[in-house]
Amino acid sequence: MTDDVKETFGSAGGDATGGRRGAGGGGAPPAPAALAAKVRTLAPSMTRSMQRVAEAVAGDPAGCAALTVTGLAELTGTSEATVVRTARLLGYPGYRDLRLALAGLAAQQQSGRAPAITTDIAVDDPIADVVAKLAYDEQQTLADTAAALDTVQLGAAVAALAAARRTDVYGIGASGLVAQDLTQKLLRIGLIAHAPGDPHLAVTNAVQLRAGDVALAITHSGSTGDVIEPLRVAFERGATTVAITGRPDSPVTQYADHVLTTSTSRESELRPAAMSSRTSQLLVVDCLFVGVAQRTYESAAPALAASYEALAHRHGSRGRP
Repeated sequence: MTDDVKETFGSAGGDATGGRRGAGGGGAPPAPAALAAKVRTLAPSMTRSMQRVAEAVAGDPAGCAALTVTGLAELTGTSEATVVRTARLLGYPGYRDLRLALAGLAAQQQSGRAPAITTDIAVDDPIADVVAKLAYDEQQTLADTAAALDTVQLGAAVAALAAARRTDVYGIGASGLVAQDLTQKLLRIGLIAHAPGDPHLAVTNAVQLRAGDVALAITHSGSTGDVIEPLRVAFERGATTVAITGRPDSPVTQYADHVLTTSTSRESELRPAAMSSRTSQLLVVDCLFVGVAQRTYESAAPALAASYEALAHRHGSRGRP
């Protein structure tokens, strides 16, 4: 069987959500530097056989770049179709494109890139080590999120937010803090935004949305019912919907026109997912805010200046704090 025939197998990289997505989705294949980040982000949602392929290419890009699709299937104890599906899920049209990315990644590593360090925090670690490990892990989380973020989807979400009559943002727990952060940013540049903390209020707010409004859900797992329900209602009412999640194939994406994927960081006993996911979510939120502020600069700049002025007395000074 030829590689061309093999690459017709599977469609794991396509949109199987049944939602309205399609316009603006599926940008260019990820750059070589984004491959490892993509693997870390998507591996938890893969089948075990696909995980073996993904772990192999991320762990030994040079070795795997030299293998045919048959060779990689044999190495990982999987099938040729599984290798192709994995390549597509990682964002590459076919296995040939993945091999090119692997070769590029191998070249970057051979040029002197420092190897990753272990950041697991032990209960008896000195506080200086805790600081160093957390700082490194935060940096890696941000780098992974930036590398894997689909800028086509991001641009579409920015355009929708900038033009929205009103924006509702849903989040629970740590994601709820991120929802409030985005809402406050949008309010300061003169846009109407809400982040209802009560799940019942979120649904009743969503019922009032319509075409021209935006509903944005923030959920690391992508399966938080109290976030999915209002997004579903908003979706059915015709609002443009956006999901920020660490699981691009999770239930929340069924009701999202645009999906922004965050890094799935390494979780440990002393650093739960709520901490690591918040870091990547805040980066995406900042990207959204800056993009919206750029698009609405004529109105955003004076609104932001007015908000600074209104709060100046609370900082003991006049003008910007």
